[in-house]
Amino acid sequence: MTSTIKQLSESEIRAILRAADEIIAQGGRTLLAKILKGSREKKILQLRLDSCPTYGWFHSDKLDEIKLKIDWMIDYDFLDIQYSGKLPMIIFTERGWEIERDQFVDEILEEWNQWLADETESPDMSYLKDRNRKMIFLLLDRVKETGNRKYIPYLKEWAKVDYKKVKAEIQSTIKSLESNEPIDQQSVSEREESIKEALKGLAPQDLLLKCWECGDRFTFTIGEQQFYKQKGFVHPKRCESCRGKKYLDYM
Repeated sequence: MTSTIKQLSESEIRAILRAADEIIAQGGRTLLAKILKGSREKKILQLRLDSCPTYGWFHSDKLDEIKLKIDWMIDYDFLDIQYSGKLPMIIFTERGWEIERDQFVDEILEEWNQWLADETESPDMSYLKDRNRKMIFLLLDRVKETGNRKYIPYLKEWAKVDYKKVKAEIQSTIKSLESNEPIDQQSVSEREESIKEALKGLAPQDLLLKCWECGDRFTFTIGEQQFYKQKGFVHPKRCESCRGKKYLDYM
């Protein structure tokens, strides 16, 4: 899993995260690469992954080239690998989810704006039920920030189908819009700055670990980290010397 490509652009990072959202903890690198390639493979079509907004984003790239981009996303702490049995599944890191959560909320608001343009009065809001709570509360914060009272009918429809805690937040949002509550610009600026910082990624670096056996510090290199991650191993608890001694003890 060693990526040799250059820094990805913000749009590329966002496109890969959006495609990953379709298969989080359910698919691996190859499936994600096929979505981004725009594959017409039977599995892709059966799972309706061709409806992903970033399906075919890298259609002109070879599959192996797209996998390198995905590896870069893993190396720079946007995505990670989690094993389900022996199968490596793609998951978000905290950084990756912060970015994806924010852009998914943008997607929802774009849909609501289209409803307004189409004069859709009572859409089925049950699609927001059982969604990630942090994302839902972020969506409600963003709705407040728009100050757009035209969203109120959608919020009322939503309140009919969701759970008590979410319903209370929806009602709070409705009251905020009805009373023209001032926007907390500092909160908006802090969120925007946080996203901007997250998009920089975290460059891979060697780690200094402490050996559980002898207590000495030892270097866990970038290459070793990538190998361990690829194999689904946890970080080593012993330095190379102590690992060697333990191996000899078993011989």
